[in-house]
Amino acid sequence: MLKRWMAFASLILLVLTLSLAGCGGNQSAQPAAKVLKVGAEATFPPFEFQDEKSKEYAGFDVDIMKAIGKQMGLEVQIVNTGFDGLIPALEGSQIDAIASAMTITDERAKRVNFSKPYYKSGLSIVVKSDNVTINNFKELEGKRIAVQIGTTGAEAVKKIKDAKVREYNSASEAYLELKAGGADAVVNDLPVNEYYLAKGGSKDAKLVGEILNAEEYGIAVAKKNTELAGKINKALDEIKQNGEYARIYEQWFGKKPQ
Repeated sequence: MLKRWMAFASLILLVLTLSLAGCGGNQSAQPAAKVLKVGAEATFPPFEFQDEKSKEYAGFDVDIMKAIGKQMGLEVQIVNTGFDGLIPALEGSQIDAIASAMTITDERAKRVNFSKPYYKSGLSIVVKSDNVTINNFKELEGKRIAVQIGTTGAEAVKKIKDAKVREYNSASEAYLELKAGGADAVVNDLPVNEYYLAKGGSKDAKLVGEILNAEEYGIAVAKKNTELAGKINKALDEIKQNGEYARIYEQWFGKKPQ
C-alpha cells in the first residue's frame, strides 16, 4: 500500500514539473518588449495627430520616433499630453521622452536635455482670405491673435505691441476661432499652418508675410537621463545615414530634407 501511494505521489510530482516547465517555456519564447513612452500633444498635424478612422497616432514625429525606437530595440508608445504639460510629465517620470514639434530654447534647456535638432521650422501668420490689413508681423500690432498655449508662437506674439493674445489648448481650436471671427490671425509654425491650409483651410484662410524666427525642433529627455539622450542621438544619426529619415520626411512634406 505504501509503495502504491509513493508511486502515485511521484507521478503527480512529475506531471506538475512538466506542466511548470511548459509554462516557463512559453514565457521565455515571448519576452515582453521594452517600451519607450513618448509624450506628444496629438492635435498638431502633420507632426502628431490621431487618425480619424484608425484612431492610431500618426505624423512626422510619430514615425521618426518609431524609427528611432526600432534602432534602439524599443517599442514606442505615444502618450497624448497637453503641450504645456509635457515637460512636467517628463520631470515626473510619467514619460521617457518628448517628441512634439518642441523648439529647442535656452529656457527649456534648463529643464530638459535636448537631442540634436531633427527639424528646422519658423513662425508664420494665417488670416482670413478677405483680410487685407495684415500682411506681416508688424501689422499684428493691436490685433486679436490666436495661438496654441505653451508654444514659441505664443511667446513671440506676447511681445507684439497692444496685441490681444488668445491662447488655446490645440492648434485646431485656434483655427476655429479665426474662422468664427473671434481672432484676426493665427500664429503658428509654418508646416502646421501649411498643413491646415492644404487640408481644407484654404477655402477661407491664407498665409501671409515673411517667416519669423528660424527654429529647430529637438527630442527632449529628463535632465538627469544623459544615457537616453546619447542613445537617441545615436539612433537619429543612424536613420539619417540609412535613408529612413529622408523617406519619412518626404512622405510628410512632399520634398527631400534640406
